[in-house]
This record gives sequence, structure tokens and C-alpha cells, in this order.
Amino acid sequence: MSTGTGDSLGTALNELLRDHQVQPLRRLSTYHAKHWHAQLSRLTKTPRGYEALERAGLSVRPETLIKWLSDAEYNVRPKYREVIHAAYESAAAVPADPIPQSFKDGQFEITGVVRTGDDERVRGGVTSSGRITAPLRIDGRSGNWVEIERKWAAGELDDDSFENDFIDHVIIEDIGEGTDGWDFPGTLYTVTAY
Repeated sequence: MSTGTGDSLGTALNELLRDHQVQPLRRLSTYHAKHWHAQLSRLTKTPRGYEALERAGLSVRPETLIKWLSDAEYNVRPKYREVIHAAYESAAAVPADPIPQSFKDGQFEITGVVRTGDDERVRGGVTSSGRITAPLRIDGRSGNWVEIERKWAAGELDDDSFENDFIDHVIIEDIGEGTDGWDFPGTLYTVTAY
């Protein structure tokens, strides 16, 4: 069991995903050079850098590469500077960990204000009249996680995207459209996954 809490459903979902010990797309802190020469010098110090140069399509003779490295003021064509920069950015990026299958297969319990059509209620908490309500339960195995995984891998899964895509591709896939779509207008949500 793991839990995520936040001021929106998307924030709670992102917290829950982080609780699964997965890392998003990130940048290596050792890659901070701005000038093409410093970038090229950094790239040529590691196999990761040489692989990035190769993927970016840098094809120069070793003698040319040595000339470039020995003189920071060497007149390198703009096209090559662009390739070096692209390789540098590629080498600096660390791919996101994949979303674990155990997360996607989870049983999710959502606590907070849930609205579908005109029906708005507190789920998984105590109402103003003192009544205890059940959380909204979602079976992640019914979901279509492709778009969520794509955005996660690209570093585009912000809180709003996660909420919208979770509604569209997980909630609706599991329990349907609802009366008039799903909305989570509250200010505090907890999502627990089993």
C-alpha cells in the first residue's frame, strides 16, 4: 500500500508515483556548459558522451576533433555547433524510470470531492452532516496507460496532465463516463494504491 496526497487529484497521483521510487526524466548536474568547446570537451570524456555524439550524427575525422579540442577559438561551422549542442543535451538527459506494472495494476482509492454532472460529494471522508463515505475505487488494470507512460517518459506528466489523463484513460476505462464526465474540484486529495 502506498499513498499520495495533494491539493489536486493530479498532485496526489504524482506523489503516489514518487512513493513507488521511480524517477522522472531528469538532467545530470555535471552537464552545465554553455560554450560549444566546453560541451565537446565534456562529451569526449565519457563513453556516454561519445555515444551521444554518434547519435547526433557528428562525423568528423579524429584529426579534426583533436583540432577542435585543442583550440576553443577554432572556427567551427554553425551546423557542427548545433550537432554538438544536441549531443550535449542528449547526454545530459537521464531517462525516466518506467512506471512499474504494480502501479498500473493497482487498486486506487480516491478521497476528496468528486463531481459527475450535478452530483458532487465527498468521497472517502466525513460529510458536513457527519456521514462517513466510501472512497472512489478504481481498478488500474482496466486502464489504458499508454498516454500516461508516454508523457511520463517525455517529462510532460505535470499534475494537470496526470489528472486529465487518469480520468480519460483509467477512470473512464474502469467505470465509465459518469453522468456528465468526471471532475475533482476539491482542494485536498489522497490517493491510496493497493
